[in-house]
Amino acid sequence: MNRVSGQDDVLVRLRAEARAIAGAGVEAVDAGRRLRPALEAWLAARPGRGGVRIVAAGKAAGAMMRAALAAGVMVERGLIASTHWDGEWPASIATVRAGHPIPTEASEAAGRAALDLAREAAADESLLVLLSGGASALLAAPAAGLTLPDKQAATKLLLDAGASIDELNAVRKHLSAVKGGGLAATARCEVVTFALSDVVGPVRDDPGVIGSGPTVPDRTTFADALAVLAKYRIDPPAAVRAHLETGAAGGVEETPKPGDPRMAHVETIVVATPQRSLDAAAAVARKRGIEVVMLGDNLEGEARVLGAEHATQAIAIAKRGNRPTVMLSGGETTVTVRGKGRGGRNVEYLLAEAIAANGRPDIWGLAADTDGVDGAEDIAGAIFTPDTLARARDVGRDPQTMLDDNDGHGFFERLGDSLITGPTRTNVNDFRATLIAP
Repeated sequence: MNRVSGQDDVLVRLRAEARAIAGAGVEAVDAGRRLRPALEAWLAARPGRGGVRIVAAGKAAGAMMRAALAAGVMVERGLIASTHWDGEWPASIATVRAGHPIPTEASEAAGRAALDLAREAAADESLLVLLSGGASALLAAPAAGLTLPDKQAATKLLLDAGASIDELNAVRKHLSAVKGGGLAATARCEVVTFALSDVVGPVRDDPGVIGSGPTVPDRTTFADALAVLAKYRIDPPAAVRAHLETGAAGGVEETPKPGDPRMAHVETIVVATPQRSLDAAAAVARKRGIEVVMLGDNLEGEARVLGAEHATQAIAIAKRGNRPTVMLSGGETTVTVRGKGRGGRNVEYLLAEAIAANGRPDIWGLAADTDGVDGAEDIAGAIFTPDTLARARDVGRDPQTMLDDNDGHGFFERLGDSLITGPTRTNVNDFRATLIAP
C-alpha cells in the first residue's frame, strides 16, 4: 500500500480491516501451501517409475516449482515460464521470463521448450504440469502457418473487445500447438497436471480453461472460435481468419477431443479455487464481528457495470443501519477499452463503485487481482474511502472523466490509494470486498 491518508482513527481502522480480510483470502490459496501435500501424495503412489519432467507455467509457476522440489520431486528436466520468480534454480530447470497478457517472443520460446520437453520424455517417465493463471500467454506456440504477431494481434483484439475468458481461450486453443490438449498429445508418457483455478462463469474451475488446457481434451471447435470473432465483430489478421476457416471446413486437424487415445494417459487435479479464497476472507471478517454477504466467486461482466451494481447493494445495506457488513466477491470481469488511460479490471470496477457510492461516509471498497498484477501494471488494485471523490477533485482529477478514459490506475495512484503487494506467487483471479460500516 502506498500510504494511509488522514489521521482519523476510524479511517486507519477500517483500512486495516479491509487489508486483513483481503490478506486472508490470498494466504488461503498460497500456491506452495496448497500444492505440496498433493505432490507428496502423488509421489507416494508412484514407486519404481522413471524420471519426472516438469513444465510450470503461470504467474504462480515459481512457487509451484518450489513446492515440487520441497515435496521431494527429483526433476530430470524442468521449465518455468512466468512473469516473476525468486532465487536460484538447479541446473536441470530452465527459466523463461515470458509476457502477459500479450504473448512475447519469450512466450513462444517457452511454448516450444515445453513441447520439446514433452516430446522427448521416455514412456516410463512422468510429465508433471503445474499450471496457474496467465499460462495461456506465457506458453505460446503458434499453430503451423501462423506467426507470433498473428497471435499477438488476435489476443489484443479479443481483450480490448471485452471477450470472456472462455471465449478468448476458444480462439487461442485453435491458434496454438500447445493449448487445447496439444502439450499432452505430444507426450508418450504419463501426464499429471496440478492446477490453481482462475476460471469463472459457466466454465467455473474447468481444467480445460485453466491456461487454455494444454493437457486437457478440448470441447471447443474451430467453428466456436469463428463464432467468437463474429460476436465481437473482430477482423483478425488474414492468416488467423484463413486458419480458422480452413479448420472449420476440415482442412486443419482439430484439437484433441474427449476420447482421443492420445489423452488416455492424462490426469488433472485442481488444488486451489477462488471460493477457497473467499471462504478464508469471510472467516476473518466474522472473527472481527463483521457480517458477511457472499456475492459469489465467479462474477463476470463489464467491470464498471458490476462496480456500480455493488455500490447500489452496499447503499441498500447501509440504509438498514445494521452491524458492520462486508460484501465479498471474486471472478473475472472484462473491460471494453475505449480510452487511452492506464487501466485494469479491478481499478475500473473500483472507480465505478466509488462514483456510484458518491462519497457516502459508511462505504469502503477494495478490489485486487490475487496475483498482484491488475492489467499490465505491477499494482494489485486499490482501495476507495468515503473521501476518495473529494480528494480527487481537490487535486484536479475528475472521477468520471478518468473512468471514461479507462484510467483507473492513474486515478488511484495520484491519490496514494493503489494497492501494491508485489508478486503474490498465486493466482485465483480477482478479490473484491465492499465494507459497510454504519
